[in-house]
Amino acid sequence: MSDETVQASEAGEPVAEIVAPAPVVLEPKIDEFGRTYATGKRKDAVARVWIKPGTGALTVNGRTGEVYFARPVLRMVLSQPFQVTERVGQYDIICTVAGGGLSGQAGAVRHGLSKALSLREPDLRAVLKKAGMLTRDSRVVERKKYGKRKARRSFQFSKR
Repeated sequence: MSDETVQASEAGEPVAEIVAPAPVVLEPKIDEFGRTYATGKRKDAVARVWIKPGTGALTVNGRTGEVYFARPVLRMVLSQPFQVTERVGQYDIICTVAGGGLSGQAGAVRHGLSKALSLREPDLRAVLKKAGMLTRDSRVVERKKYGKRKARRSFQFSKR
C-alpha cells in the first residue's frame, strides 16, 4: 500500500493527502554484560572499543590509559568525544589496539569511542557527527615509488 491517499474535494477535483510514515526510533545496542562495542580505525591502527557505565577508567591492551598513552596530547584526543557530548567520567572504557604508531592508535580509539557512544545513546549521533568524530580519517601513508628515495623525495643530485 502507498503512503499517499486521494480524497475528493468539494469542487470534485482530487486532492492528494500525504500520510507521513511513523518516525524511526533508534534503540541502543547493549550486550548482555551492559557494554556497547564499536571498531575504530586510523592510519594502520585498528581499535576494538567497549564502553559501559562507570567512573571513567580507561584500559588499553591490559594497561591503564595513562601508562599506554603517556603523552598528554594523546590523552586529550581520547577525551574529546566525552567532552563534546558532556559525558566525562560516566563510562569505563576497555579497548584493544593493534597496528600503527601511538598517534594512529589514539585516533583509532577516539573513532571507536565516538561510534560506541552513538550506538549506546543514538541522540548523541548528531553532536558527534557535527564535531566530525564519526568520520573515519582515510589519510594513510603514501607508497614509495620506483626511481625515488621515498614516496616523493628524489635522490640527491650531484653535478660531479
